[in-house]
Amino acid sequence: MTLKHLKFAFYTSLTITLAGCGSTNLVLTPLEKIDAVPLKVSELTDEENKSWGHADLISDTIPGISLNKAYADIIKNKKGKKVIVAVLDAGIDLDHEDLDDILWTNKGERPGNGVDDDNNGYIDDIHGYNFLGEAYNEQMEYVRILRLNKGDRFVQEKAKLELQKEISEYTQNKQRYEQILGSVKDADAAVKKHLGKNDYSKKDVIALKTEDQALLQSVETIKQMYSFADSIPDVFKQLNEGITYFSERLNYHFNKDFDGRKIVGDDPYDLMDLGYGDGNPKNRVKDESHGTHVAGIIAAERNNGLGVNGVANNVEIMSIRAVPNGDEYDKDIALGIRYAVDNGAKIINASFGKSYSLNSDWVYDALKYAAENDVLFVHGSGNDGLDMDDPNNLGYPNDHDGKGEIEFVDNFIAVGALTKEYGSEMVASYSNYGKVNVDVFAPGSRIYSTMPENNYEFQDGTSMAAPMVSGIAALIRSYYPKLKAADVKRILIESGLSSRASVILSGDAAKSKPFDRASKSGKMVNAYNALIMASNMSKRL
Repeated sequence: MTLKHLKFAFYTSLTITLAGCGSTNLVLTPLEKIDAVPLKVSELTDEENKSWGHADLISDTIPGISLNKAYADIIKNKKGKKVIVAVLDAGIDLDHEDLDDILWTNKGERPGNGVDDDNNGYIDDIHGYNFLGEAYNEQMEYVRILRLNKGDRFVQEKAKLELQKEISEYTQNKQRYEQILGSVKDADAAVKKHLGKNDYSKKDVIALKTEDQALLQSVETIKQMYSFADSIPDVFKQLNEGITYFSERLNYHFNKDFDGRKIVGDDPYDLMDLGYGDGNPKNRVKDESHGTHVAGIIAAERNNGLGVNGVANNVEIMSIRAVPNGDEYDKDIALGIRYAVDNGAKIINASFGKSYSLNSDWVYDALKYAAENDVLFVHGSGNDGLDMDDPNNLGYPNDHDGKGEIEFVDNFIAVGALTKEYGSEMVASYSNYGKVNVDVFAPGSRIYSTMPENNYEFQDGTSMAAPMVSGIAALIRSYYPKLKAADVKRILIESGLSSRASVILSGDAAKSKPFDRASKSGKMVNAYNALIMASNMSKRL
């Protein structure tokens, strides 16, 4: 499930001292100290909200990745090696002010001449490749299964039931949002008329006194809306976005008669039908923002006085446009992984996923290829609030072939999402989890990052948690380049911070369990600890 699908779905103790840089002794944060952290009661400032994912749990009582501490105490002015991180996602705004100077550039290719100058099989691939052509909207995979009559009888029946359920649910949601929008419009007009002005504040509404029952009802409606947004214009924006989203789901994602692929010109079920797409992986419309947001979390230019700081310095972002507004095709993902590997990426960020896969073996083979070539694959675990260890909740891509607990590659790390609320609510209600099939957790809710056309915005999802991990992985591979992808995965998992606290899963208190049982590692990633462990491991190589 992509971020866009998520947005409107719901209104051991480590005490070892290791030698650090220079004369500084750096100490891994002990478990006992983590569990003693008090719950944060004060509201975060605007600046803290925009960068909470980089905070330190001990000093800030915010469950961030201790990035600022890592830069201050470990990285300092150290020179690292450039690391290429492939963002296998929607298109990226290549002209964004906070991204334009950190793009990977294919030096073997001459731009715009229509020739494959470097003979890598892709024409004019200057900053990456676009496997979608001009396509944007697409069906869900299970709808394609029904449209094309693919899969066995069991899969067909499961897909049919799911489609019926989704159409019913999203039709009702769209109607409810339209009704709410109409009520808020009427209430807003009544309040404006009574106050005699078009711009009013929450304070104005609270202070409004009236005996008019109709006006009183309008006032109560507006007051209720302030619990969802800071201003009524923002309420209108969210409601209209919601209606657009539900409409897209019904018109494209769940529409059996829609075929978004036909404008691309290839056969998406023939892996050998190559030569499609083009060398321009830029986003096609403003709403195609997911890849831009992800890229900024990983590596937005640091300390340039603009927008946000990415997690990693010394990064070049390779843009691979392969994820549409709907479910991705296995062919594009498999070829995208191979493109990233063949063109020098050492980390692939994969903030996408789906519940059905017609050609999962193509992707499994590509993951093996990445592992053989020392490339780390970082994947968002998904936004359905599901236990991924349940065989009925199998998600794609994965690293176990759907055959239980045995991983067939050692370069795949699955990431769940944290909120800024340390304690029982720190696992995001939407985040998938699993003691076997989710490896680690990272900040993913209300993450501020880059958006198309030099904008910035908060977004939520395991889609945002995965690039946090990719950024830390890039730091490790930059400053300790002798370490292999499997080493980096081990470091990310073992160096995190654990907690004995009980956490609510799926937003359901009845599903609470100890945090250390919500993932394989039982931990939240920590850049500071990861770099200490990486330094120690690197010295032994």
